[in-house]
Amino acid sequence: MKYPVNEIFQTIQGEGYYIGTPAIFIRLQGCKVACEWCDTKYTWKNSYENQILNEEIIKKEKSNKKWSYMTTQNIILIIKQLKWTAKHIVITGGEPCMYNLLDITTLLEEKGYFCQIETSGTELIECSLNTWVTLSPKQKKTTLKSSILRANEIKFPILIEQDFLYLKKILHMIKKRKNNLIFLQPISQNEKALAICIKKCTEKNWRLSIQIHKYLQIR
Repeated sequence: MKYPVNEIFQTIQGEGYYIGTPAIFIRLQGCKVACEWCDTKYTWKNSYENQILNEEIIKKEKSNKKWSYMTTQNIILIIKQLKWTAKHIVITGGEPCMYNLLDITTLLEEKGYFCQIETSGTELIECSLNTWVTLSPKQKKTTLKSSILRANEIKFPILIEQDFLYLKKILHMIKKRKNNLIFLQPISQNEKALAICIKKCTEKNWRLSIQIHKYLQIR
């Protein structure tokens, strides 16, 4: 199985349940959701004119549209060559669940890594049973019920008060079948959105996710 990789780098997880955890990020190319406030718009299209060699991926000085097809073995080799020590792997995008992730999550787990997927839930989630699924629903495209039920945490982006109406629909689907961890995340560090999130987290006993990597100005 080959995956279109846009970036692979070691940093800390800046959002959600595993915030502050040293992590290796594998960012895949391709997304059909295309949110207007997205901060990784360079991952939306798989244009072949932007395809590069594997070794060029780790030489990228900044995020851009360049990507390369990689096998899980290619990815593991890069991790070992660069002597990265994090054992937490975050597979993100783009929309990573456009691809079958069973191969990559299973093989990484066999090598001693813990896998986390960050997904909008608009595509079927195919991964190992042990993979942690972070669901970040997007209102402009329907979230699959199967994705909602598979999720270990729901990290919901908020800009205005009305955004909670979609979250309410999602939580209604779950009802009492799962005790999901709910995180509210203000979009683009918007101050009004942050105030809304803090208020709602306090009322509902949910958690706040503030994208600390952006405040720290790291990847």
